[in-house]
Amino acid sequence: MSHDSIRVTRDARGLATVTLARPEKHNAMNAAMIAELSEAAERTCRRRQRPGRDPYRRGRSFCAGGDLGWMRAQAEKDRAGKVQEAQGLARMLGLWNRMPKPVIGQVHGAAYGGGIGLIAVCDIVVAEENTRFALTETRLGLIPATIGPFVVSRMGEAFARQVFFTARPFDAAFLMRAGMVARICPADGLAEAVEDEVSAVLDCAPGAVSAAKSLCRDLSGPEPMEAGDMTANALADRWETEEAQEGIAAFFAKKTPSWRQRA
Repeated sequence: MSHDSIRVTRDARGLATVTLARPEKHNAMNAAMIAELSEAAERTCRRRQRPGRDPYRRGRSFCAGGDLGWMRAQAEKDRAGKVQEAQGLARMLGLWNRMPKPVIGQVHGAAYGGGIGLIAVCDIVVAEENTRFALTETRLGLIPATIGPFVVSRMGEAFARQVFFTARPFDAAFLMRAGMVARICPADGLAEAVEDEVSAVLDCAPGAVSAAKSLCRDLSGPEPMEAGDMTANALADRWETEEAQEGIAAFFAKKTPSWRQRA
């Protein structure tokens, strides 16, 4: 299958590499990218690939979150449409989270909103030392609902409370303390660090690796995808508030919403 917003390659070792390929949009996610990432996850599972280098970026940013056009389209949908869009994103993240083989993420530039959701479904994340992260939904009157179960599952409630509602940016060191980033390195060392992680996995028995990953999921508690309906409706609830309607309108009009502090 050909893709417009991602690239999928495989090497002689059976290693699948999935690359976000909307550099002109800072790899922001839209409905097409979400569908293509879902299809890539399903196809990779069927082919029983070796470890995957899951979504890493082309261009200056890993993933800038939700595409502005996609956000505008969501704002114009009825409640059922908003829930459906949120469920599509949750399904995609769930597919990658349940990938039977290890998923290794290579991250640099910027990762906002949904980009942090992608990081949360990677098993091992290598981040460039100057990468910036943020969950900015509350600045728009929204909440990081759809990605929430996956992110909280990885970083825990204590760390989530520090970033879910402040919208302040944070760095790779914070995510390393939270357990979501395994390694931090200079930009020119990213590829080598990722290859080191891949090699470590390939040195192990593939069946045992898959079983060990499944054991980790089983021991960690409820599957994040189980909260999909709840979070989709929680997000739809926020879309329907006056705050969100004002925040989205102000964002596209490049104005300041009434709750924002002015200098």
